Amino acid sequence: MSKFPERLLAGYQTFMTGRYTAERARYRQLAETGQEPHTLVIACCDSRAAPETIFDCGPGELFVVRNVANLMPPYEPDGNYHSTSAALEFAVQALKIRNILVMGHGRCGGIAASLDPAAKPLSPGDFIGQWISLLKPAAEKIQESSLMTGSERQTAMERISIRNSISNLRTFPCVKILEDKGKLEIHGAWFDISSGELWVMDKDSGDFVRPEVEVA
Repeated sequence: MSKFPERLLAGYQTFMTGRYTAERARYRQLAETGQEPHTLVIACCDSRAAPETIFDCGPGELFVVRNVANLMPPYEPDGNYHSTSAALEFAVQALKIRNILVMGHGRCGGIAASLDPAAKPLSPGDFIGQWISLLKPAAEKIQESSLMTGSERQTAMERISIRNSISNLRTFPCVKILEDKGKLEIHGAWFDISSGELWVMDKDSGDFVRPEVEVA
């Protein structure tokens, strides 16, 4: 029998003697009354960009779905398996969340793959390649630009993909109806792993701007 990772056991011990002890009442309340998160976050699987850590949120505040390159596919009720769409459906219809945030980040491996026409499948199934193909039309246009460096293309694609996912969100009837009624707000943000900077998408222009926050 394989041994459970020691790092995880050590982390769990720290959690139980630290955060859980401090928030024991909160956890018990959540267990008894259920969760009421205020925001659904569609984020990347990347281990360096955890939304709960970046936004310093406690238990029960965020409903987070993470996938490669923080993508939201379009509405496709075709009977296939759609994990991200299922999470969206549950968050909007069952949890009645009030905000949806698509959060991308710098140095995203999935975005880099979308910009690499020579990328090889990691397995015969090529699950990543198929998933990233959601960005193919935009990626091809970025690749054609000889005016940008490689890093500029990467950052541009990371931000364009956020706008693309927001556009796909609005193809879901439950999202579009609630947004039009003012009962749901959609946001975009981009996190720079290297500097810790957060850039928020302006809803009108689509530009990414730095919010005014005090940093020690």
